[in-house]
Amino acid sequence: MNAALKYPDYFTYGDYSQWSEDERWELIDGQAYAMSAPSRRHQEIVLELGRQIANYLKGKSCKPYIAPFDVRLPKNNEQDNKVDTVVQPDISVICDKNKLDDKGCRGAPDWIIEILSPSTATRDMDIKRQLYQQYGVKEYWIISSTEKWGMKYILNEHQIYDQPTIFSLSETTPIYLFPDLLIEWDFLSNEYPN
Repeated sequence: MNAALKYPDYFTYGDYSQWSEDERWELIDGQAYAMSAPSRRHQEIVLELGRQIANYLKGKSCKPYIAPFDVRLPKNNEQDNKVDTVVQPDISVICDKNKLDDKGCRGAPDWIIEILSPSTATRDMDIKRQLYQQYGVKEYWIISSTEKWGMKYILNEHQIYDQPTIFSLSETTPIYLFPDLLIEWDFLSNEYPN
C-alpha cells in the first residue's frame, strides 16, 4: 500500500514529509497526486534545458533547480507542516534567495517549466497552470517534446496569464524574464527518437 492511501483524503506538507522517499507525490489543495518515473527522453530534455539555464545564470542571483525539488505554496503564512500545496516542477528558477531553504522553495518560483508526460499532461496544462497563475509564477512554460511545441504563459500587470505564446522546438526561443537568454533546441534531433 502506498503512503497516501494510509492517510485521510486531505494532506499537508506535514503528512507529505513523512512519506517514503521512494515514492514521488505532489499535493494540490490537499489532494495527493502520484508521480510516475519520467521517461529517458523527458530526463534528457530536463537536463539539457537545466544546463542551458544554469550556464546563463552562473554568477547571477537567480538559481535553477530540477525535479525532484519541492516547491511549497502556502496560502497565507501558515507553518510548513500546514501547507497543503507542494509541487515538483521539472525546472524551477528562483530569484528571491529568501524563498530557498534546505527543504526546497517556499513561495512561487519566478519561472517554471513542465515537460508533458502522458500521466501529467492534463494536470500540467490546466490545474497547475491555474495554480501557478494564482501564486504569481511570472513565466510558465509547457513543453510537448513528442509534438515539438511549447506554450509560454506570462503573468501580466493584473496578475493573470495572457494568452499563451505557442512556439516550435525547431527554433531558438527567447525567455521573457531573461531577454538575452535564448533556448536552443538543436539537441532534439533524430538521434532522440520518441
